[in-house]
Amino acid sequence: MQGQHEQHRRALRGQSTFSTTRHFFLLLCAAACLTACATKPPATAFDREVTQALPVTADTPLRSELAPLEAKHPQQSGFRVLSSGTDALQMRIALARAATKTLDMQYYIANEDTTGKLLLGAALYAADHGVRVRMLVDDLNFKDIDRVMAGLNSHDNIEIRVFNPFGSAQEGMFERTTNVFTQIGHFTRRMHNKAMIADNQLAIVGGRNLGDEYFSASETLQFRDLDVLAAGPIVADVSASFDDYWNSGLAYPLHALNKQKFDQKELDQTRDDLREHWRTHADPYNAKPLNATPLAAQIAGEQLGLTWAPAEFKADRPEKIEHPSPDYVSPPMQRLRELMRDAHHDFLIVSPYFVPHDAGVQAAGELTHRGIRIAVLTNSLAATDAVAVQAGYSPFRVPLLQQGVELYEFKPHQDTPNIGIVGSRSRASLHAKTYVIDHEILVIGSMNLDPRSANLNTELALVIHSPELANQVAQIFERAIQPETSYHVTLADPDQLAYLRSIGAPLSPLVWTDVENGEKRTYIFDPQAGFYRNALTGLFSLLPVNSEL
Repeated sequence: MQGQHEQHRRALRGQSTFSTTRHFFLLLCAAACLTACATKPPATAFDREVTQALPVTADTPLRSELAPLEAKHPQQSGFRVLSSGTDALQMRIALARAATKTLDMQYYIANEDTTGKLLLGAALYAADHGVRVRMLVDDLNFKDIDRVMAGLNSHDNIEIRVFNPFGSAQEGMFERTTNVFTQIGHFTRRMHNKAMIADNQLAIVGGRNLGDEYFSASETLQFRDLDVLAAGPIVADVSASFDDYWNSGLAYPLHALNKQKFDQKELDQTRDDLREHWRTHADPYNAKPLNATPLAAQIAGEQLGLTWAPAEFKADRPEKIEHPSPDYVSPPMQRLRELMRDAHHDFLIVSPYFVPHDAGVQAAGELTHRGIRIAVLTNSLAATDAVAVQAGYSPFRVPLLQQGVELYEFKPHQDTPNIGIVGSRSRASLHAKTYVIDHEILVIGSMNLDPRSANLNTELALVIHSPELANQVAQIFERAIQPETSYHVTLADPDQLAYLRSIGAPLSPLVWTDVENGEKRTYIFDPQAGFYRNALTGLFSLLPVNSEL
C-alpha cells in the first residue's frame, strides 16, 4: 500500500478507447497464463560474491575509540535517540564519513531525491576512499533503474542488490506488471528493515527510509519519525542480520536486473553530478555540521551523547519471505508481545499503521483490567499516507476504548519551524515505530502493530533496557499526544449523544477533541479528512484485504 505505482498509456491509432482497453486486457491475461507457472531463478544463480561483515576486532578508528568505553560498560551497548529529521540526516552522513573499511545500508525505500543524493554522495565518498559499500534495497519502491544508482553500482567498491524483485531478471515493465497479478503472494511480502552500519562498530536503526520526507526536507510531506544510533556489541547482531539478507536467495545483484550498461566515463559523470549536488544542497539542508568533528573524535571525547545499557536485537530472517510458512513466528513481534504481557505500569505505543484485530483488543483488555495504562498514538485519517490501513484500524476504535485503552490520532498540520529551505507548509504524518514499557524499556525499529509486520514483511527492532532512554521517548510521546498535536479519541458520553439527537445529527459512538489557536474543538467524524478519504476508507472496509494491511 505504501509503494509507488507506475501507469502506462497505450494508444492505438484508429481504434476506440474500449478496443484499446480490451486488447490490453487480453494481452495481460495471455501473459498471466504464460507466466503463472514460471519460476524466477534464485539470486544465487547469478554472478555475485558471498560477503560478510567486517570482523568486530578489525583495526579501525571507530574500534580504537569505542574499545575503552565498552570496557567501562561490560555487556552493554551505547545508544542515542535521533528524534529530528535533521539529526538523522547528519548522523547518517557522519556515519558514511566515519567508515574506513565497510559501509552497509539496508532500506525499504531509497529515493534519489535531494537528501537521497546527499546520502548517495556520502556513500560514494566512502567508496572513493577505499571503503567497501554494500547497499540492499527492497524492490517494491525501487524505481525503474535510475542512472545514479546504476552508475554507482559500476564502482569497484560499491555493490547494490535488490531484494525480492517481483519481475524476473531481465524482464521488462509488462512482465513485472503481470507478475503483480500472477505472484501476488510473493509481491506483497517485502523487506521493511532499515539499518545503516559503519565498520561493524556504529549502526543506525529505526523507522526512517532514505527520502526527503523522512529528513524534514520535503515541501509536501514530513514524516515524524525516530531512529537510534547504536554503538558497541549490539552492532554485530545488526550486521549478522544484514549478512543474512545480503547473501540470501532473494538478494539479486543490480547488474542482473538492469539492462543499462555503464562505463567509467559515466561513473565519472555521476561523481561530478553528486559533488555538484553536495555543493548546492548540503548547507541549505543542514547536511554538513556534524562532519566538522569526525565521529571517532567525538567518541574519544565522550561527546557523542551515548547512553550505555543492556540491549537485544530482534529481526526476522529472510526465510519469512523466501519460504513463507503459517507456523512462522516473528522474533521482534514475539518479543514485543512478551514485554507487553509482563508490563507492570504502562505500555506506550507509537505505530502509524495500527491494526490490532480481535486478538490485539483482547490482549490490551487483559492489561487494562490489571490497572495497566495502555496509550496508543497512531495516524488520523487526515494524516495517514495509507488510507487502506485506516480502514483496517477504524473498526477497532470502539472495542479498544471499551477496554480502557487511550487513543490518540496524529493531526495532519503541525506548527513547525522552518528547516533549511523548507517551511511549515508540509503535511505531517506519523511514521515512528516505538514502544515504551513501564518507562524502563524502549523498543524501536521498523515494526508496526499490524498483520503486515507480523506475517508478511520482514522487520527488525532494538530492545533497550534503559530507564533514561525510555523516559526520553516517553516524554516525546506525551508531547505528541497534546491536543495541539493530536486528536484525543473517546467514546461519546450520554450528554454528547443527547446533544446530537437534539440537533438531528447522526449519532456517533466516537468523538475527537483537539485544541486549535487556544480553542477546544469537538468532532463526530474523522476530522479534516474530507469526503474523498472517508469514501476510500468505506470502500476499503468492504474489501477482503485485512490480512494484507
